[in-house]
Amino acid sequence: MERNRSDVKREPSVRKPSGAAVMQESVTRAIEAALFREWARTGYAALSVEAVAKRAGVGKAAIYRRWPSKLALVSDVLTRVGSDLAVAPDTGDLRSDIELLLRQLRRVLRHPLVARILPDLHAEMPRTPELAKAIRSRLQSYRRSRAEEVLRRAVSRGELSNEVDLDLATDLLGSMIYWRMIVTRLPADRAYLDRLTDLIVGALKTYGEGE
Repeated sequence: MERNRSDVKREPSVRKPSGAAVMQESVTRAIEAALFREWARTGYAALSVEAVAKRAGVGKAAIYRRWPSKLALVSDVLTRVGSDLAVAPDTGDLRSDIELLLRQLRRVLRHPLVARILPDLHAEMPRTPELAKAIRSRLQSYRRSRAEEVLRRAVSRGELSNEVDLDLATDLLGSMIYWRMIVTRLPADRAYLDRLTDLIVGALKTYGEGE
């Protein structure tokens, strides 16, 4: 006897997630781009998730599915983008490595959005401890560790004294070009970069002499 179709127990079908439930990479990239443009326009204090969503052409829910708050959005995007840009050249020569580091940093600081966001970020960090903690514990520590890699390799090759203060040397690698380009807004052309490279290498190589 043939069973009635209604008596047959059907296996529940697996429902495919709708497009809204999928974290589309293109949407994430659009949000990140909108974040930087909106931040450069308003500053961190006035930055809102609503404005970022509007500029990205998405709903607020698209942002909150990825990040629970403005702080989480900013700290995560800054950390990932900043870490991707961090380099640790290994040419086998200290001067060449430092020159490449400075070139890469100059390329980042030349970006008009970066030039507007960085001063605001550093002004905001003392006012927003949670932001400062997120940036210092993740992005800054990672970038400094990459710079220290360059210095440690130079020590192992015998180009630098093993007494060199790595913390102080790491400060030296980025501070002068940041001051020139972001604070004084002076140009950092090829000639300046060459002079700065020579100055840093000379200072590092004389560290510990006569001690």
